[in-house]
Amino acid sequence: MTSQFHAASASPAPGTGAGDLRGRTALVTGGGSGIGRATAEALAAAGALVHVVDREAESAKSVAAAIGGVAHVVDLADAEAVGTLPAGVDVLVNNAGLQHVSPIEEFPPARFALIQQVMVTAPFLLMRRCLPHMYAGGWGRIVNVSSMHGLRASAFKSAYVAAKHGLEGLSKVAALEGAPHGVTSNCVNPGYVRTSLVEGQIAGQVAAHGIPPEEVVTGILLERSAIKRLIEPAEVAAVCLWLCGPHTGYITGASLPVDGGWGAH
Repeated sequence: MTSQFHAASASPAPGTGAGDLRGRTALVTGGGSGIGRATAEALAAAGALVHVVDREAESAKSVAAAIGGVAHVVDLADAEAVGTLPAGVDVLVNNAGLQHVSPIEEFPPARFALIQQVMVTAPFLLMRRCLPHMYAGGWGRIVNVSSMHGLRASAFKSAYVAAKHGLEGLSKVAALEGAPHGVTSNCVNPGYVRTSLVEGQIAGQVAAHGIPPEEVVTGILLERSAIKRLIEPAEVAAVCLWLCGPHTGYITGASLPVDGGWGAH
């Protein structure tokens, strides 16, 4: 049994240097903007061929053209459309997400279901699609862009918090099943990142409280963060890339906070 596990975990990558993904193929959902775009750029810079998946055609095509990747315009809420995405993937980054802020008693059920479809069901379907290729090659990396809301809750974000907690559990199951095959699965857990999703929340808080955007950021969003600035997408992308490198093959089933000290409280 020992030799079986050694054979799986020691399967060499085509690229051998730190952050060297030459010869590898990656797929990034929500790759047209924000964390997804930064991660697609980082993986491409490391040598991977990157499939950029986004529902916004212009964004997907623009990023793919800039990094020499392949664009796929897909709505991840459509299971049949997800089934058209490439299966021959070595690095899968489940990043796409959406937000809706409302008390539970007022939360639209259809919106709740949509958020679960995009942020839990689609990652499951993509894992199901890509894992056979990873297993056959004896190497694979699943990186799930979760959130501190995958570890902690905030009021009025029932769908998002539920989805991120679901993604955390799914990631751990994939880690257990993938370990004998040289496949790791981990979550990256950012706090508030400078993305369009967060900018929308800032605008909503400005409207609700009548205070300047900078006060929203430091006094409301980052109240529990020791570092009082938004995280940049490239900082999250760097952690995603690191999880695909040669020194992280023993890290699996983990949730890595990139949270400015939010979780230290």
